[in-house]
Amino acid sequence: MAYDEYLAERIQNVLLSKHVNFEAKKMMGGLTFMVEGKMCVGIVKNDLMARIGPDNYSDALKKNGCKEMKFTGRPMKGYVFVEPQGVDMDEDLEYWVQLCLDYNPMAKSSKRN
Repeated sequence: MAYDEYLAERIQNVLLSKHVNFEAKKMMGGLTFMVEGKMCVGIVKNDLMARIGPDNYSDALKKNGCKEMKFTGRPMKGYVFVEPQGVDMDEDLEYWVQLCLDYNPMAKSSKRN
């Protein structure tokens, strides 16, 4: 597959442990976990894709393994990639997933045709 299936299982387990209703969708060449119909957290290749919001963006980039999400060639404010070393420990993965969940109620959902 085009994404780290073990990381997908770990994210799913975190979401289940928090009793979050979610839907997993293949998109952007990876896997995205939708919460309340909005892109929340996902995986592109081996990186965690985290939708954390613009207010958390600068601080997040200082964390181990975190980098700008330049999916279209330019940084997407409010989204970051976290490399495998940044989510290797369960506590680190839970931190990032929780940051995404905290932002999710404020996130705008994509327009559907």
